Amino acid sequence: MKLSLSRFALAVALALPVAGAGVMVAAPAMAAPAGPDLSKPFLAVGVPFQTALEKVKKAPSPEGIADLRAQYEKVLAAATKPDDKFTAGNWGIQLGSLAKDDALQGKGIQLMVDSGKTPPDLLPKLHFALAQMALQAKDNAGARKNLDASIAAGNKEAEPHVWLAEINFEEKQPKAGFDELNKAIAIAGTAAPENWYRRGLGFAYENRDYAQAVNFSTGLVKAYPVTKSWSAAIAVLRDLGQLPSQDTIDLMRLMARTNSWAEERDYGEFVQAADARRNPGEVKAVIEAGVAAGKLDASKTFYAEALKTANGRIGPDKASLPGFEKDARAANATVGTVSGAADALLSYHESAKAAELYKIALGKPGVDKPVVLTRLGIAQVDAGDYAGAQATFAQVEGPRKPMAELWSLYAAQKAAGK
Repeated sequence: MKLSLSRFALAVALALPVAGAGVMVAAPAMAAPAGPDLSKPFLAVGVPFQTALEKVKKAPSPEGIADLRAQYEKVLAAATKPDDKFTAGNWGIQLGSLAKDDALQGKGIQLMVDSGKTPPDLLPKLHFALAQMALQAKDNAGARKNLDASIAAGNKEAEPHVWLAEINFEEKQPKAGFDELNKAIAIAGTAAPENWYRRGLGFAYENRDYAQAVNFSTGLVKAYPVTKSWSAAIAVLRDLGQLPSQDTIDLMRLMARTNSWAEERDYGEFVQAADARRNPGEVKAVIEAGVAAGKLDASKTFYAEALKTANGRIGPDKASLPGFEKDARAANATVGTVSGAADALLSYHESAKAAELYKIALGKPGVDKPVVLTRLGIAQVDAGDYAGAQATFAQVEGPRKPMAELWSLYAAQKAAGK
């Protein structure tokens, strides 16, 4: 997916075409610098040209525009002083607008810029207009030059950085592209469009850049917390993170909580990671959810066997939960016993009890802290303790940190009633 050119208008109401439209709209005259120093030869041809220009603007005709073109060549030839060039450039923009001539408008804008007489507040806009024209002409070098010049002249908007990012992506310079796109998002703040995040996320995925994928995925779900955002963010972390099964199941549990399943593969990944022998209740629920959504066929061997195993184990599993919990609460219980009982309780949505046991496990020697903290946070989310969950997820370090950050965003959104 590419970003699309946006409509751009100069502060003086000069309208440029949307990419591909090839349509100009007439622009009102711009005021020349105060007290312009115009040469006599320029005035000699310029005064009748301006009179004719105003007449044609009121009643455009092919003949009138053709005559203006001929006169304009004389205007350009007579433009020797800086103010001559600024004024001639202004007229060139207006004539180009009348004639629907992109090249002539660009020539006029360039003449104004090169004159050295452009007011400082207009210069960033003129350079950005030239950049857009260069982009439409697929002239990346010209676009880059003018985008940089627009920023250097004081353009504080996000768009120049968006287009510098796009140029860098096209030219296979991902780091520079990510830097520019992140600048654009920071400038735009909450107004940053969804497709900016998705462009960064997509390019990060193409380049197998896990750090940037995490950056844009978390930004996406934070700014646009909708199902498709969660689906994209979770899928990218799953695909690029090379997660072991015990990490994958906790990431896919987030997909279950956000109901962001996009395709059969998502359900299959969960079923495989969860393992019907270890988490039969969750496996059964996910398969049934996939069938209800019309995204998987439970008669396929993989799902049929998993469902058969799950159905056979759910009853005995539930019956054994009180015993597991009792053993886990014993003073001499090992970390494996405690965390195992907590995992079983979490799987059957005994969230409060699971959270208690995970807290006990954290105090045991040999604890896998990132795993237990992640699951404690999940249990807290399920129990409605969103503030506690966010505090817990913030403690997760190492490879699970990006996943914990996504879970923390989910907890924050639940707390906000989203």
